[in-house]
Amino acid sequence: MNEPDSMNKTPILSTRGLTKRFGGLVAVSDVSLDLFVGEVHVVIGPNGAGKSTLTNLLSGDLPPTSGEVMFEGRDIAGCTSDHISRLGIGRSYQKTNIFLPFTVFENCRLAAQSRTPHALHVFSRAEAYGEINRLAEEAMAAAGLTHRAQRVAATLSHGEQRQLEIAMCVATQPRILLLDEPLAGMGPHESQRMVELIKKLTADHAIMLIEHDMDAVFALAHRLTVMVNGEVLESGTPEAVRSSPAVQLAYLGGEELLHE
Repeated sequence: MNEPDSMNKTPILSTRGLTKRFGGLVAVSDVSLDLFVGEVHVVIGPNGAGKSTLTNLLSGDLPPTSGEVMFEGRDIAGCTSDHISRLGIGRSYQKTNIFLPFTVFENCRLAAQSRTPHALHVFSRAEAYGEINRLAEEAMAAAGLTHRAQRVAATLSHGEQRQLEIAMCVATQPRILLLDEPLAGMGPHESQRMVELIKKLTADHAIMLIEHDMDAVFALAHRLTVMVNGEVLESGTPEAVRSSPAVQLAYLGGEELLHE
């Protein structure tokens, strides 16, 4: 089990009173949380709890109805997804979002290229390409995909495709990674590989992880938030959340989790 080391640290991202309404439906209600570099903050809850909507609010895929999202001291609530990405917040999706006809290296290079101030063209300096290639290679290495560099993405296993999506995020040089169910559909071996990848990335990033695999949750979480019906039911250390009677009754199945 991981213990948070955030007593004397400033969160890189904080939400306060974050709310999203769709007409009469409140998908996210008054959510407050903090993300710290060097920590994995796992968000769990049943289907429909508001987890993916929360991720969409942080990434700019949806504008909030109210509340604030403070990133490195500035409120980014309502900024576009492109702007937020360029500030340093990367994300993965429930459905793998990669370029299937391209190689692993080409996928990572395209991601790195998206951060260049000007589009590359025939008169670009050679060193501009060199820097992009370096970022792509570093992203592949971070995700454990260097040996797959020239493989077409469509031929990769499901787990490797998920690794590639994270590599593409890393190639954009984010400070925060928002990972939406990266272990979904994986077998035990691929799941363990993804857990080890996330652990490795934690050193240099703040990570918010949405996940249903409880083994992975408790292997990774420094901080744990449980959402139900769009609201935060409990948030704190994994041990505190694990011991919460309200969480056990609402989501984790009575006393089962206490005796694992």
